This record gives sequence, structure tokens and C-alpha cells, in this order.
Amino acid sequence: MSSTAVAVDETRHSSLVPMIIIGVLFFIFGFVTWLNGPLITFVKLAFNLDDVNAFLVPMAFYLSYFFLALPSSFILKKTGMKKGMGLGLFVMAIGAVMFGQFVTMRVYPGALTGLFVIGAGLSLLQTASNPYISILGPIDSGAQRIAFMGICNKLAGAAAPFVFGAVVMSDIGNFDKQIAAAGSPEAKDALLAAFAAKVHLPYMVMAGLLVVLAVWVVRSSLPEIKPSSDNSERAIGHAKGSLFSFPHLWLGVLCLFVYVGVEVMAGDAIGTYGQGFGMTPADTQHFTSYTLIAMLVGYIAGLLLIPKFVSQQRYLAFSAVLGVVFSIGTYVTSGYVSVGFVAALGFANAMMWPAIFPLAIKGLGALTEFGSAFLIMGIAGGAIIPVIFAHLKQTFDFQAVFLCLMVPCYLYILYYGAAGHRVGQHVKD
Repeated sequence: MSSTAVAVDETRHSSLVPMIIIGVLFFIFGFVTWLNGPLITFVKLAFNLDDVNAFLVPMAFYLSYFFLALPSSFILKKTGMKKGMGLGLFVMAIGAVMFGQFVTMRVYPGALTGLFVIGAGLSLLQTASNPYISILGPIDSGAQRIAFMGICNKLAGAAAPFVFGAVVMSDIGNFDKQIAAAGSPEAKDALLAAFAAKVHLPYMVMAGLLVVLAVWVVRSSLPEIKPSSDNSERAIGHAKGSLFSFPHLWLGVLCLFVYVGVEVMAGDAIGTYGQGFGMTPADTQHFTSYTLIAMLVGYIAGLLLIPKFVSQQRYLAFSAVLGVVFSIGTYVTSGYVSVGFVAALGFANAMMWPAIFPLAIKGLGALTEFGSAFLIMGIAGGAIIPVIFAHLKQTFDFQAVFLCLMVPCYLYILYYGAAGHRVGQHVKD
């Protein structure tokens, strides 16, 4: 065997263990993040809320990224990426305990605080793991590696609504009837309290597993990566400067903001969208899984096509065009067909994060962690855009509101994939 072949084999072997460890972390991201869809329906029932207040669930969760991603980058500078990931898992465990306890007590602000703390732990994990996997190999194939991570993420995400449905939301149709038949406010309150308490044990178990994972990651053989050398500014023909000298980063932050907004609309808000056609919570409880299954198909397509047949930036632009087409499909149809177009957006969305993130951090050098933090702050789009939808659909036709929110977002993503990712760079793709 030639020395070149041996070197390639060793590189693949050295990347395998980190890929497996980060894959496990992305599985955790997916399971916890995509619980938000069924949690919207759950809190609406358990706390007797309207849609606007129920949508505080994704708002509390995703706003934590906005406030805590930048502090996370400073923490990572001190701890390194490996210990930072372990710390993030431990913070998530604290949030899971808080959420389970406050929901059982039926204290909604406390439950939202628990979700915020879970999001805080995730912001630390995401700020570390996304640049880590992006620069573990060549940055131009970063989308392919993140796509593999996405498969881990969305397998967990697709399973989450079914697990939550089986453990917490089982027999939800009969529960609605029991609430309607309750003879007094006290009887209704007792039913709601018993229903809310069903999340306590699952979230305590989740907290315990997160602590075990935190210890495992810290003690694992996960190597440290130094962005200053592995993601050099020379790759984009850039001389040293501040973060403000990288316009492709800031355009990428906005791109991630609108992307996460449309992803949450297609995944977490799909149940509420279906209820706009008169569907019951029992009918819609698994809709999030359908979106995630479509995303899994999209990830597989991305793995097969990028970068062998198409670049990550061109695939991003193609995905954005699909997003526009499917969004129009939601408006010109109705009922389950319209919901099907919402779920199909999962396919269009699948390769957007894997493409945007490496394109946006390319060539940041020693500033990679800080640039990644600002990108993670863009996840706040998942807090803002769905809440706008929840407010506007009270006044306007919900399908028209959905269309008017989604299409401009996809058009901006199209711009970033076609041209925005190159702004300020001095080398060709």
C-alpha cells in the first residue's frame, strides 16, 4: 500500500470516532428540539392556553440561542470544545428537571424557564459542534458531514413526537371528552393536573441520561480542533481583520435566521396549521414526524449529491426554489393535501443548515468560534417567525399568512446560495 493510501486511511479512521460522538450529540439535539411541536399542543391543553400563549414554547426555547450563543463562544475559548460540549449537556439536564417539575406544578412561566435553560445548554453544544464538524475535514465538503449529522438529528426528531405521543399524549381524544364532561371547575382542574404530571418522569429520565452523556463526552477520545489553523483566512483570500470584515458571515447570520424560522414553521407549527382546517389534536399529533421524515429523505439526497455532483451552494439555491414552490402549493390546495405540502418543505429545508453554516464560517480563522456564536444567535428566527404567524392568523386567512411569511424567507436563502456567500471573498468557489 502506498504512503498516500495509508495517509488517507488514517485520516478516515481519525475522523470516524469524532463523527460518531458528534452524531450522538446531534441525535440529542434532534430529540429535544423536535419535542417542541407536540409540546405546543401539550401545554395548550395542560395550561388551557390559546395559540399565541402556546407558541411561547418555541419562543422561549429559541430565544435562548440569541441571548446565550455569544457568551457560549467565550466559554468555549476557556474550556475548549470538548469540555464545552459536556458542560452544555449538563445545563440541558438542569433545564429538563426544571421543566418537568414546573409543568407538574402547573406553573407555566417556570416551565418556559426550564425550556429556556434547555436551550441555553443546546446553544453551547451547537456553538461548539457545528464548527467542529464543519472543519473536521475540508470546509467545501462540510455540508456532507453536517448532512450525516442531520440524519442523526432528524431520526431522533421523527421519533420524538411518537415517543411523546405514546408516553404523554396517548388517548388524547378521550381526554378532550373528559374535560368537556367535567361537572365542575375543580374536576376539570384535577384532570388537567393529572395530565400535566405525565411529563414528570420522562423529563427526569431525560435529565439523568444527559448527565451520563456529559461525563462520556468529557472522558471520550474526542480531539480538540484549532480553528485558527484548520479554517484559515487564506482559503478566501482574506487578510487579518475583525468579524465585520467578513460580510459573508453577516449575510449568513440573516440566512440562518430566516431558515430556522421556516424550518420551525414546517415542523413545529404544522399541527396548528392542520387545526386551521378543523383537524383535532389527535389528528395532528404526528404531523411533525412527517416533516422530519421528508427532511431525512432530503439529507440522504444531499449526502449522495454533495460535493460529487453539485456544490453545497448550488444545492442551497435549488432547495430555496423548492421551498418557494412548495409554499405556493400550501396556498392553492386545502386540507390534507395542503398539510402535505407543509411536510414536503422538510425535503426542501433539509440541506439548508448543512450548506449555510460552512459557507458562512469559511475562512474565519481564529474568529471561527465567535462567528459561529453569531450564527447560532440566528436560531432566534425559530422564536420570531412562528409567533408572527400565530398572531397574524387570528386576523387574516392562515394560509395567506403562511405563504406571505415563507416565500420572502426562501427568496433570501436563494440569494445567499446564489451570490451572498461570496460577498467580500477574493477567491472563486
